This record gives sequence, C-alpha cells and structure tokens, in this order.
Amino acid sequence: MSGALDGIRVLDLSRVLAGPWSTQILGDLGAEVIKVEQPGAGDDTRAWGPPFLAQSTDSAYFSCANRNKQSIAVDIATPKGAEIIRRLAATADVVVENFRVGGLARFGLDYDSLAAIKPDLVWCSITGFGQTGPDKDRGGYDFLIQGLSGLMSVTGAADGPPMKVGVPISDLTTGLYAAIAILAALRHRDNTGQGQRIDLSLLEAQLAVMSNQAASWLNGGTEPGRLGNQHPNIVPYQVFTCADGDILIATANDRQWAKLVRVLGLDALADAPPFATMSVRSANKHALLAAIEPVLAGWSSAELVEALNNAGVPSGRVNTVPEALAAPQVKARGLVRSIERRDGSEVRFVGFPAQLSATPASYRRAPPRAGEDTRAILRDVLHLSEAEIGRLFSTGTVAHGLADD
Repeated sequence: MSGALDGIRVLDLSRVLAGPWSTQILGDLGAEVIKVEQPGAGDDTRAWGPPFLAQSTDSAYFSCANRNKQSIAVDIATPKGAEIIRRLAATADVVVENFRVGGLARFGLDYDSLAAIKPDLVWCSITGFGQTGPDKDRGGYDFLIQGLSGLMSVTGAADGPPMKVGVPISDLTTGLYAAIAILAALRHRDNTGQGQRIDLSLLEAQLAVMSNQAASWLNGGTEPGRLGNQHPNIVPYQVFTCADGDILIATANDRQWAKLVRVLGLDALADAPPFATMSVRSANKHALLAAIEPVLAGWSSAELVEALNNAGVPSGRVNTVPEALAAPQVKARGLVRSIERRDGSEVRFVGFPAQLSATPASYRRAPPRAGEDTRAILRDVLHLSEAEIGRLFSTGTVAHGLADD
C-alpha cells in the first residue's frame, strides 16, 4: 500500500528531538525525508549514550526519532554548502528547522530566502520561545520548558519537590504539533497553491497541553499543585497499595465508583451522601480514601485487578518499561518492530501508533548513519555529475557516511 504522504519531500534541518520527531512522523506516513547533518558531528543525539546501537557509535536515543530518513552531511556555513541546501529546498515540499531565531539568515537559508525560490514551500520553525517576544533569543530545552510552563509545578508528590516527566514530553508534544501544523499547511497549499511559515515554540506547545490544569486556573481561579498520583478532580483515581504491590484504579464516573465498592464489599458507600457523586467525592477525598485503603490492602494485586476489570472498573499494574513493551496486548497489536541497517544490524523500535486501513504507516529505512546517503542525494536528487560530487567531497563541503554507497 502507498503512504498517505507519498510524493511529499521533507528537508529536515532540525536536530535533537522536537523537529526529528515531527519529520519521523511524516516519514512513517510515506514522505521522503532528507536529514541534513553537520560533517564530522551529525545530530547531537547520536552521542547521547549508552546504550548504543549494535556495531555503531550511534545511540539508541538517536534511533527513536530518525527512521525513514536519508542523511546527507553538508557544511551549510560554506557558500557551496548553502547552495546545496537551496537547491534541495527547491525540490522540497516542506522544510523543518530548529535553529535559533535568525540563525539561518546569515547563510541565506531563512524562510524569506527559500520562499523566493519556491513560493509554495511549507516552512516549520521550531524554537524554544517563538520568533517574536522578549524571550525569542533564548535557547529552549525540554527540561527548561517543563519548568517554565508550570508542568513541573504539578508533577511529583504533594510534599516533595517539583519533578520533570520521565520522558522529554515538551519536545515530543512540540513534534506532534509540528506534524499537525505541517499537514494543515500542506492541505492549504494543495487548495490554494500558497506555502506558509509555521512559527512553533516548545513553550507554547507545552502550555497548550497543560489542558485541564490551565483551564482550572483560567476559568475557576484554582491554582493547581502537586498531587503525586492523585487526580485534581476525580476520586478515587490513583495508585493504591495491595498486599503484594501497587495497582492503578481509575474511576471516572459514578457508575464505576458503584462497581468498585461492590467488588470491595463496601456497597453502602455507593450511595452514601459524602461519596454519591463525583464532586462530593472530590470534596471528601480524605474520608473516602480512609474507608477504602484498608480493604484494598488486603487483596493480592493480581486478584484485585482481575476482579475490577471483570466488573468494568479501569485498573491495572504499574508496569516497568520492559513489562509494558512485552505485554500481550502490545504484542497483539504489533507495535514493537525491527528493521535492519545497511550493515545488517537490527534496530528495534516502537512503531507509529495509529493503524490506517488504506494508508498504513511503513518502515522503509532504518535510522541512517551520519551522511550515509550524501552521494546518492547529490546524484539522484540534485543530478550532479561524479566530477562535481568529487569536488564537493574534496573540499569538505559534504562528507561521506560510514555506509555511503
């Protein structure tokens, strides 16, 4: 089957995670992605190990965001290197970059310069704080953004310090918003013939996904705080301790609450005035927990999860990452995949999570070695002669990859 984005070429000038995450999504959906890297260095995350991929100095971290891409190593700071990027942009539908504000303008590779060459170009700039405003020149990093956005203020135990999330969530959500915005801009281009510039920041993307916490403050004046594993509005909705370990229980409505207390043999609590509705359960949280926690502590975790799931109460174990990836449901859905690099080594990864019936995601290329497609791109995309390609290599404008063809 063909991908939904077959025929779309993406020039990826981004590095680390937010930009590469967005371009990997486009690649999974069928787009051709050309990743531009610095000769001799490559993407910063190639060195972010251990662990490293087999037979490689590339980190496992790098592999999470760079499948379905070709890699060309170009020194864009040289006139000839900048000209290669301009020529590649002229063939592209989308450019994604995460340089600091104005960073590409000194090479003549900013949006205005490239849109003059290709007016229908969709350009996505990802920065820490956006192209305008008093903080536009500051660098943006996931950890910094988690703190500045308020996310850390609502993460962690109530009596503990602010905590970051266990994955780089600000980068990842920014990458998702970038992919969504790019698809919308491509739709507009197809309808009107007009390209456009997308100005996306990590800070704004993370603030957008503050979702219910932001809404509580904006509309109710309630300043969110840290609640550990508890929910700010729903009770009981947290981790509970059983006789042999912890489980999650997530009762999102009054029906599920009634089912929970029946399983626990506490039927009288279902309609008791302090607990009968979601709002009063939230107001009387401490009394509710005092009533059910001793009973929960008497159950084995496996027996309680089975009983609750059979009754229609959402519950489950707190899995480790290995346990989650090996779960029968995950195996049945085929989410964990593998692909071979050109040297025959295997890269395992978590695939695209949505299953499209007509245009499913595909995994055509393993995460590339730095610059491994340099010669092929110069030859097949820019149609340079072997003599021209040889001169570019000899001057250091472009570089060979370890597996260059």
